[in-house]
Amino acid sequence: MTRQRLVHAQDISIQLFKAIEAHHLITAGQTEAQLNEAVCDLALKEFGIAQHWHKKIVRAGKNTLAIYPDNPPDRMINKDDILFIDLGPIVEGYEADIGRTYVLGNDARKWKLKNDVEAAWYEIQAWFRQQTILKASILFQYAADKAAEYGWEFGGAIAGHIVGKYPHEQPLDPQSLELDIHPDNPNDIFLTDAEGNERHWILELQFVDRRNEIGAYFEQLL
Repeated sequence: MTRQRLVHAQDISIQLFKAIEAHHLITAGQTEAQLNEAVCDLALKEFGIAQHWHKKIVRAGKNTLAIYPDNPPDRMINKDDILFIDLGPIVEGYEADIGRTYVLGNDARKWKLKNDVEAAWYEIQAWFRQQTILKASILFQYAADKAAEYGWEFGGAIAGHIVGKYPHEQPLDPQSLELDIHPDNPNDIFLTDAEGNERHWILELQFVDRRNEIGAYFEQLL
């Protein structure tokens, strides 16, 4: 049941991203903060999404190198930028976590980066579905290796985390990495929670090209 509700939350969130595109919200000449506000207004007006369980992120240009905890200065979106949007909508009490990358203009390298991170996500998901025992650290390394396979650097500090009914499970130790796909988490991600319930994981990929100061992001339910 939880899985079905999480998939439903994700489906609604994907519809939101399609509406963002249909309304042509992603344009040059506005700041990241302005686009963020427009996206949140659309989420509320068309989908009734009033709450997000994590901070709402729009990052463009060199800010696409920043990781989640960072708070880079608000940046103007330019006509040839690459940018990504990362949202955590709460839909009917359940969490989604969706990240997508967009390219303004025709820069071939930026388009390749965007397309590669998405293709890699589905390749990792296919591999994951063949596993029955899998340490979080191994999954992180597989994601990092996949970035290198495509010719990029893995830019994230983690490669995902759990989601669930809002608010989702938290570790007893706030410093613990057990609910993150992190290189220092040796736990099997197929372990159940303390009540014996299945955990549900988000896979998030951030591939970067530091020399050209560009990054791309793709995230959804694993």
